[in-house]
Amino acid sequence: MLNRRRSLLISVVSAVLAAALVYGVYVLQVNQVELQMTIRVVVPKDFIRAGVLVREDMLEFRMVQKGSYTLSMLTKMDEVVGQETLIPLGKQEPILRWKVNRYHLLPNERQATFQVPKEYLLSVSNGIRAGDRVRVYLSSADGSSRRLFEEQEITVASVKSSANVEVDNPKNSNLLSKVEGDKEKMYASRLEANGAIDQINLNLAESEWLEIDQLCSSKKAKLVIAFSSTSILAED
Repeated sequence: MLNRRRSLLISVVSAVLAAALVYGVYVLQVNQVELQMTIRVVVPKDFIRAGVLVREDMLEFRMVQKGSYTLSMLTKMDEVVGQETLIPLGKQEPILRWKVNRYHLLPNERQATFQVPKEYLLSVSNGIRAGDRVRVYLSSADGSSRRLFEEQEITVASVKSSANVEVDNPKNSNLLSKVEGDKEKMYASRLEANGAIDQINLNLAESEWLEIDQLCSSKKAKLVIAFSSTSILAED
């Protein structure tokens, strides 16, 4: 009788273990199938430079495994078309949400756009255009001249003439050339302009603006705003 019960118990345990094993294998197979499932994401047909306005003919769809998919990958064309690339996009690489922006000339969440008062300016490079990156220097009579914000370059929101018109080459717009990724046209557009720079607006963090205001409001120091070649060369 005891042996019969023992045998029955062993049989039951074996059956439970076998069922658990079968279920475990089933779960692994289901997970494997799910990982093999694919999701359609948007990718560039070819390499796209930074600062380019993305058109639909630059894009196509590519299937990626579900296990490789992340929520930052874009899956719809209209999420990308009309956006500006913030960094270069590699050929056939899934486009991540943070790599494109529709309003690149607007300040980010920690910035605001400040018009620099004329009395704060000593000089502004003539070749500066909207969307460029610039370096800001402090020129002081007491010998404390230096570069401000050494760790970064500042984005120019706009540059306007005394007629309150955006300074550019009307026959060869710098912004249009930038959208097309044509460095030669970007360079050529700076040789002629529809006016001299009278106003410059910079995207600055609050702390950056307060530093400028504190340094220049005493009238003992002024700013020199210099064009940075990364505005063009970064397109490579």
